[in-house]
Amino acid sequence: MSKKNLIAGQSGGPTAAINSSLYGVVSEALKHTEEIDHVYGMVNGIEGFLNGTVLDFQEALPGEKLQALTWTPGAYLGSCRYKLPESLEDPVYPELFRKFEEMNIGWFFYIGGNDSMDTVSKLSRYARKIGSDIRILGEPKTIDNDLVNTDHTPGFGSAARYVASTVREITLDACVYEKKSVTIIEIMGRHAGWLTGAAALARKYTGDNPLLIYLPETDFDVEDFLQKVNTSFEKNCNVVVCVSEGIHDKNGTFICEYDNAAGTDAFGHKMLAGCGKYLENLVRSRLGVKARSVELNVSQRCSGSMLSETDQQEAILAGEFGVQAALNGETGKMIAFKRQSNVPYSMKCTLEDVDAICNEEKTVPVEWITSDGSDVTDAFIRYARPLIQGTVEVPVGEDGLPAFVYRK
Repeated sequence: MSKKNLIAGQSGGPTAAINSSLYGVVSEALKHTEEIDHVYGMVNGIEGFLNGTVLDFQEALPGEKLQALTWTPGAYLGSCRYKLPESLEDPVYPELFRKFEEMNIGWFFYIGGNDSMDTVSKLSRYARKIGSDIRILGEPKTIDNDLVNTDHTPGFGSAARYVASTVREITLDACVYEKKSVTIIEIMGRHAGWLTGAAALARKYTGDNPLLIYLPETDFDVEDFLQKVNTSFEKNCNVVVCVSEGIHDKNGTFICEYDNAAGTDAFGHKMLAGCGKYLENLVRSRLGVKARSVELNVSQRCSGSMLSETDQQEAILAGEFGVQAALNGETGKMIAFKRQSNVPYSMKCTLEDVDAICNEEKTVPVEWITSDGSDVTDAFIRYARPLIQGTVEVPVGEDGLPAFVYRK
């Protein structure tokens, strides 16, 4: 059998573990020298591939240098938010597969979230349509943890650990004065509140801050919120509140839109930000107490300081498992996680039909949110806590800073 080449790309928002998935794919592929000749990387995803920007991993990260991917956040290959046309009759598809043929590609891996799985689905369907034998698989990635048919996604555990740790730090800072204050922490999450729910992991004891946690899975009522904040002063004069960026009222209007018009991105998603600032001003004016808001913003996904070892190792495992599956003939699938036990925690990799995953969204189960919508339940805690475990020792360079790997 003649050798073929493997190519991998990254797409969408980066995470602390997306490069660990890439490492899993590349390191496993390099072991199969009888079947795989070269292992290529698409620089800036499918968009970069169309523009001819490709690197060879044997040249870019030879030998032990490859391992540095496992502790480097961001997307080593660069990313894109390129949406393939809905119609498989579009000329971009034959152009892509012509390029695949020119590079003798036999295996295609795309690491990303929901929109990336949409790309995997379309390429897989087009491959079936033309009878191509290229094996096309999706590697999951998203701090939002909103991909369906998988217990969780690589990237979520590290982001959840960052959120919990940062909320604990902010709480310590907020509680130094014996004077009423409200600190509102805005956390990423458009429609799924997994990451905001992780703020509950910051608590050291029952009744500890954050006293209120609001997810976008339930309707947010401004008057009820103010009343709950006021009541919370009976527990602690310093109240910490965590809110998802996508909280909305019963009519579906985002709270951030109360104060300003939200724009949209290339996929038509509203670009949300600002609900924390709106609520800060509301609390200050209506309750007459000191208030501040903190938007965790991009740090949730770009920080490698709170990289979860569990998250890192599972991302590597997903990459390795995907290559093995592709070599066994699998295509049109996404690597998924199936939890086998909470105590002790264990999971295994499985394969799921990517057509059933793309353009769907997994939200926090309603039963994992308290009936008044202002907190998460113990079931959420049991789900999330295992995913933030383990510390990764990141090598430090001569400048005293993390020795991340950079693409030249």
